[in-house]
Amino acid sequence: MLTNYRIAVVDDDQHIRHLVEMYLRKEGYETIGMESAEEALALWRTNPPDLWVLDIMLPGMDGYELCRRIRSEAEVPIIMISAKDTEVDKILGLELGGDDYMVKPFSPRELVARINRQLKRWNKLNQGEEGMLPGHGTGTAVGSDPALQGARLELGELKLLPEERRVFWQETEVDMTSKEFTMLKVFIEQPNRAFTRSDLLTLVWGDDYFGSDRAVDHLIKRIRKKIEHLPIESVWGHGYRMRTDRGVNA
Repeated sequence: MLTNYRIAVVDDDQHIRHLVEMYLRKEGYETIGMESAEEALALWRTNPPDLWVLDIMLPGMDGYELCRRIRSEAEVPIIMISAKDTEVDKILGLELGGDDYMVKPFSPRELVARINRQLKRWNKLNQGEEGMLPGHGTGTAVGSDPALQGARLELGELKLLPEERRVFWQETEVDMTSKEFTMLKVFIEQPNRAFTRSDLLTLVWGDDYFGSDRAVDHLIKRIRKKIEHLPIESVWGHGYRMRTDRGVNA
C-alpha cells in the first residue's frame, strides 16, 4: 500500500466525489475534494497534491483546460474521468497530458488500482524528485557557476547536468519537468538515432505505461516551445531524432 500521498479529486458531482474519496481514504491516502477547476487551480498554486483525479465536465473552466495548465508546469500524475466515451475525447485528454482516462460509470476499486499504479510508476521514474526541476526561474548561467563544472552531457549549445537534473541552452538555464529532462537525456545520449514513439514511451514513461503514444508528441511540443531552435525533428511514419548536423548550436 502506498501511503503519505495526497490526492485531489475534482468533480462537481458530490456523490461521485465523496465515493472516490472514501475508497482512497480506505487505501490510506489523504484526499481533498473540489467541485470546480478554479478551486483546483488555486490549490495547485498554493499546495499542490501528488496526483489529480480530474473530471472533464466541470462548470466554468473545464477539465481539459485545467489539465493543460497543470501539465505545462509539472509531470504530476493526472487521471481524467468523464461520461464522454468517444475515442476523440480520450485522445484529447491524453494529448493534453492526462496519464490515464476512465469513463463513467466506473468501478472505484479499479480507479484505486490505477492510482496505485500511477504513483508506483511516478516514484520509480522520479525517485522522489519534484516534478519541476531545481533552479526554477533562476536563469543561472552554467558557465558562471563553478559548482556546475562537474559531470555533464553536452551537445552543441545544449547542456544537461544529470546529478542535478538541470538543463542549459546557450549557457542559460531552462526550466524543465522531470519527463522533459528525461526525454532530452535520451536524445543527447544517442544523437541522430531515430526513436520510434514506442521506444520513447518505454524510455521516458516506463515499460508498464498504459496510454496513447500521442503523449510523446505532446512532450516534444512542450520541449520545442521552451527551446525554439533545438533540432529535434520528426521522422515521418516513425518517430523523432535529434540531429547534430542541423545547427544544434543555432
